[in-house]
Amino acid sequence: QVKLVESGGGLVQAGDSLRLSCVVSGGTFNRMSLAWFRQIQGEEREFVSAINWRSETHYADSYKGRFTVSRDNGKKTVFLQMDNLQPEDTAVYYCAVLFRYPSTSVNFWGEGTLVTVSS
Repeated sequence: QVKLVESGGGLVQAGDSLRLSCVVSGGTFNRMSLAWFRQIQGEEREFVSAINWRSETHYADSYKGRFTVSRDNGKKTVFLQMDNLQPEDTAVYYCAVLFRYPSTSVNFWGEGTLVTVSS
């Protein structure tokens, strides 16, 4: 069974940066395609970015240039670097294992980490 555990969320001020981490256990991490999603309260969960096993990446247009996804296969961890955070970035951020890159169809979800950005 694959398990994903996110960390790194918290309360920051507008303009700050934050790096989220997601440790994956079970499965073959080196071959996984992984993604980040976020869910603003009262809204649907939306795709943010994805990275495949060759470290190819893609982003939803809203996050290009401001968010960066990366992975460390040795640590079985995927990261999301978020820069110049704004109050509208306040959300629960989830990491996920995808069925296939670049599709955003999810096979496994983490439980999420809350990011709160104050103005």
